[in-house]
Amino acid sequence: MRSQSHRTNTKRPIAWLVLGVVVLLQLFCGSAGAQNIESIMAPGKVITGHVKVEDECKQCHVKFDRKAQDGLCMGCHKDVGSDVRGKAGFHGRLSDTTCRSCHTDHKGRDAQVAPVDKKNFDHRKTDFVLHGKHEKAECVKCHVAGKKYREASLECSVCHKKDDDTKGHKGALGTKCADCHSESSWKETRFDHDTTHFSLTGKHSDAKCADCHKNGVYKDTPKNCFACHRKDDDGKGHKGQFGEKCDSCHTSKQWKPSTFNHDADTKYQLRGKHRNVVCKDCHTGNLFRDKLTQDCVSCHKKDDKHKESLGKDCAQCHTERNWKEPAKFDHALTTFPLLGKHADVVCKECHTSVMFKEAPKECFACHKKDDKHKDTLGKDCAQCHTEKDWKTTAGRFQHDKTRFVLRNQHALASVKCDACHKSLQNFRNTPLDCLSCHKKDDKHEGQLGLECEKCHSDRGWKTTRFDHNKSRFALTGRHTLVECKKCHETSRYKDASRECAVCHKKDDTHKQKFGVRCETCHNTRAWAVWKFDHAVKSKYPLEGAHGKVACESCHQKEAAKDKDIAPLDRSCASCHRSVDVHEGKLGVRCEQCHSVDSWKNFKNRVSHSGFDGNWYRESING
Repeated sequence: MRSQSHRTNTKRPIAWLVLGVVVLLQLFCGSAGAQNIESIMAPGKVITGHVKVEDECKQCHVKFDRKAQDGLCMGCHKDVGSDVRGKAGFHGRLSDTTCRSCHTDHKGRDAQVAPVDKKNFDHRKTDFVLHGKHEKAECVKCHVAGKKYREASLECSVCHKKDDDTKGHKGALGTKCADCHSESSWKETRFDHDTTHFSLTGKHSDAKCADCHKNGVYKDTPKNCFACHRKDDDGKGHKGQFGEKCDSCHTSKQWKPSTFNHDADTKYQLRGKHRNVVCKDCHTGNLFRDKLTQDCVSCHKKDDKHKESLGKDCAQCHTERNWKEPAKFDHALTTFPLLGKHADVVCKECHTSVMFKEAPKECFACHKKDDKHKDTLGKDCAQCHTEKDWKTTAGRFQHDKTRFVLRNQHALASVKCDACHKSLQNFRNTPLDCLSCHKKDDKHEGQLGLECEKCHSDRGWKTTRFDHNKSRFALTGRHTLVECKKCHETSRYKDASRECAVCHKKDDTHKQKFGVRCETCHNTRAWAVWKFDHAVKSKYPLEGAHGKVACESCHQKEAAKDKDIAPLDRSCASCHRSVDVHEGKLGVRCEQCHSVDSWKNFKNRVSHSGFDGNWYRESING
């Protein structure tokens, strides 16, 4: 040990000496001289691949910095540098990344600077770990001579191309052989069919690949059932009629029987007899090309006795239980709901033919034989009659819409139609005047005309409401309190006289001497209260003592029968002749001398000398 250390120590001064010489040469001789010196001082020749940089030591070495050499290596060997930085590949997984620890140069042109121990090489440090059959495979199977090891492809198809061609894929399935094959055995596959667009379920999971993938063609294998099950479709008898969507009825669990659920898978639920019908009875054409309509008449056209007059929705009347069963038609949904007795009528009573829509809606069409009016009231029997009972008409006919509104006593149920309508064939021409029905009640014997309503009302025949003021004899004063029978001795009211004397004969103290026009003096307030204005109603005003004279004193003559008071002479002599002491010699113009205040009072006291003889003479003569 001591001798070895001694030899090492003796060599160090020499090395330092050589180094000093080299430095001096570089300083005084320039770069060209330095390269030659470096070449001279090189420990040996570099490999063939480094020849071009053999004279440029700085391409691989950094002065006084050995660690920087790895950076220069990876600067040229960029792929290795990328692996080291990315910690990928063989170099990226090495714990010691110093290049010179494995690769040394200057050992000659043919030196192996990258030796590989094939027996002890740990492939797990690469990007391709060996498993299964790969562990026993020779390196040359994958690493082609003349190429770097790292250039070996990682894709299965590169090494197994001949296997792919033999198997029959011929590249059709791509280069991802590992999706199906494993390293344990090429012939054993572990392909997960669920990762495709066609999962294997039911009986499909037991099928061989070749059953569906003919001639090793996998990629473009059709997914529709019909491609594989055409022979089953022909054997079943569909023969393509129901299309190629076999999975609509069949399942991968078993081909038979069909699992098609018409209720859930379509918009047409099968009920009643429809459940027992064979598919082809309705689906006569191509199932998917010829779409069926859901109207009944498409299948039942031969059964349609109505000849499509009722439309195509047979289900309104017929059911799936039995075509001939009684109809379930809801007549209430039509314009003619069945009410009352109509609900019990058999269809054929109104629908005389199967063309149901031809049945008329007017009552008269069915009830012509029941019409006692002989069509005089039209054909709208429903105005009076009801569906409840043909003979019951009360309360149905709206008499208010006629010219004769029924009110009060007329509206009572006890009043029968035939009380006014004597003839069933002549309802419209029934007279509207009261007397036509109440002639037997008319106590006036037709004297007051046909308008009984002027006095009577429909609330009660015996209750009258006659307004006497609208007659020719208005009731005023005491007349308003007098009972009708006081003046109207009979029901022939017009026979009653309007003259006061007729009713007040017993009250006439004048014994009709003053005529029958009692109203000249008397009024309706009271018989005893009377007033006659002689100045207004006559041409002879009562003045003076005349105002106190009783009427009979002057009016001594009786009036002619049914006439007014007898006319009087207005001369004084007509009343005072009996007291004329002149015996008429002085004429009849007594007022020239006598005063109305008193007969004995004279207006002119003239002397005899002043007596007008002519006047006197005229009076006598005249």
